Amino acid sequence: MTDDRWLVGVDVGGTFTDVALANVDGALHVCKTPTTPDDPRVGVVAGIERALAVAGVDAREVARVVHGTTLATNVILERKGPAVAFVVTEGFADVLRLGREARVEEDRYDLFFTTPEPVTDPGLTFEVPERVAADGSVLQLLRDVDARAVAERVAAAKPVAVAVCLLNAYANADHERAVADAIRNARPEAFVVASSEIWPEMREYERAMTTVMCSYVGPVMTGYLRELEAALRELGVDGPLEVMDSSGGVMSASLAARRPVRTLESGGAAGVTAAGLVGQHGGFDDVVSFDMGGTTAKVGIVHDGQPRVTTDFQVGGKGSFGATRAGTGYPVKIATVDLAEVGAGGGSIAWIDRDGALRVGPRSAGAQPGPACYERGGVEPTVTDANLVLGMLQPSLAGDLRLSVDAATAALARAVAEPLNVTVTDAARSVHEIVNANMAAAIRLVTVQRGIDPRGFTLVAFGGAGPMHAARLAEMFGIATVAVPSSAGVASALGLVGADLRVDLVQTRVLDLDHVDPADIERELTLLAEQAVSEFASEPGSTYEVTRAADVRYRGQAHHLTLPVPDAVDVDDLARSFRARFAASYGIEVDLPLQIQNLRVRVVRVVDKFAPRPVRARAGDGRAALVGEQLVHFAGNDGPTAAALYDRSRLEPGDRFRGPAIVVAPESTAVVPPGARAALDEYATLLITREPARE
Repeated sequence: MTDDRWLVGVDVGGTFTDVALANVDGALHVCKTPTTPDDPRVGVVAGIERALAVAGVDAREVARVVHGTTLATNVILERKGPAVAFVVTEGFADVLRLGREARVEEDRYDLFFTTPEPVTDPGLTFEVPERVAADGSVLQLLRDVDARAVAERVAAAKPVAVAVCLLNAYANADHERAVADAIRNARPEAFVVASSEIWPEMREYERAMTTVMCSYVGPVMTGYLRELEAALRELGVDGPLEVMDSSGGVMSASLAARRPVRTLESGGAAGVTAAGLVGQHGGFDDVVSFDMGGTTAKVGIVHDGQPRVTTDFQVGGKGSFGATRAGTGYPVKIATVDLAEVGAGGGSIAWIDRDGALRVGPRSAGAQPGPACYERGGVEPTVTDANLVLGMLQPSLAGDLRLSVDAATAALARAVAEPLNVTVTDAARSVHEIVNANMAAAIRLVTVQRGIDPRGFTLVAFGGAGPMHAARLAEMFGIATVAVPSSAGVASALGLVGADLRVDLVQTRVLDLDHVDPADIERELTLLAEQAVSEFASEPGSTYEVTRAADVRYRGQAHHLTLPVPDAVDVDDLARSFRARFAASYGIEVDLPLQIQNLRVRVVRVVDKFAPRPVRARAGDGRAALVGEQLVHFAGNDGPTAAALYDRSRLEPGDRFRGPAIVVAPESTAVVPPGARAALDEYATLLITREPARE
């Protein structure tokens, strides 16, 4: 791609659709448009059209469109997927219903706790006589007549999607492939997925649920991407459509259509990727990524410059969480940026529960009708309304929107202040602090509960609402520096155009380290890498980066630790690394035999992407950007405090000023509290630091 070709990143959120139009030479244009929930494509195309018009760029100059979407997650949360037929080994029809009896901390003592209902109908579960052992040997051969018979029964039920998950198919997929092929022949219009094609890893329940979820979201995602590609062609965009993978890489739209379960955290992964890029440019490798939009807040970790990735993920419960929150929803075994996501956004609605307690979220006003202050039909008070009443938002510098303080005040008075018999200001303070507490729980989950001390990290805040709350959250955790990137309100879209193409694969191989031949490990990893490369569209001259890993455990142990595997496999070195990591993680040393459980590869194809260009910083005080003063109710202050009001578009790299201050951009607002300092670095990132406490 030459420098005159453009990249488009489009991130669809619950309230706004963010668009970044950039090229590899560092030019950038951004915009936000309202999300169109009934048909997200409308908002996507409208946003791209607007960005192209503002930049004066012809659609034919767009080389790639990279999309971040919550479509797959929304299908699961809203239970809007189609009927799914589930095909299993004879005798295992109840694998999803039985599940695992694991609960979240606060649910352990709930006498009325119920696990999420499976998305499959027992009447659409089909058993096939066959049996494969855990070592891949065939205990009961699948007969062709039985494969055809189950395919005919499935076809007669006319399901839209089919999930095939046979026992131990991760060790030998021959039977599973034969059944899937027979069903495809009998019902070619169905979306058919086999577990060995998605994630061939041991643990039947998790593998089965991952396969079912892939088939559940598949028809919706396939239709959406096909129609979006057609809409882009009508717009004149000839470049390929790509989708952000949950692990933080990018994949082709065709692969996303075949493996839609990999897009479950597409938007969240884009945000963590963007936070990592901000840290890379700013010189800080350890980052807490904090993305607060209109509907949700997402928190992730970048450690040593790399986003933390997990293969244990929960979706569809109280929120989306990584491995430590088992039981919150449906377990999905895919490579996913380790995120905690809570229903806390600018559009989160404040309400009084039946016990008279104030709650905030998870219900959101969304894009339609939106917060009360938008005056678009919304009458319920939201976090945005509270922040406006507190003075943290500036009505006349909010881009295309003009926010109504009167409407926000009326909504808070009616729904919060009057029922609680408090002032509207106190009601707004309470809403602000409660949503901060909800988001602090997410930060605590990915840091303290992972054994990570957040005080040595930088909090990178973005999203439309994130920079307003970031300084207060950093104070709660003892984090010294908050980084608010340029165009913070559309940072996830920037993460999309700053990422490479990526494929993650896993294969269960149980191998005793005492007896394994290193050549066998090398051969398996090579085959996995070749399979991963084959997932990319053929393009001459492509450069690939391969990262290899192994899941190692003590023999007889249920869980493992994932360790890197260098280019030359050294079994003794792998064993030493495991014992050292185990001792560091659990504080004990055990002299027991070791096993490899799974082998993993990550293959990255390096592509031309956007990278901001630094600007020489000059010493300045930001006076040229000072546009007034505003009364703000800060946490810890009894009354309002006069805060300087800065227009971010007029701030220059090198400008420094002190809080209290409000820094306003069309797509986001940053709050610099009293006692804090602010400065713009050479990438125009706003750095907010707390002054040292006085003795």
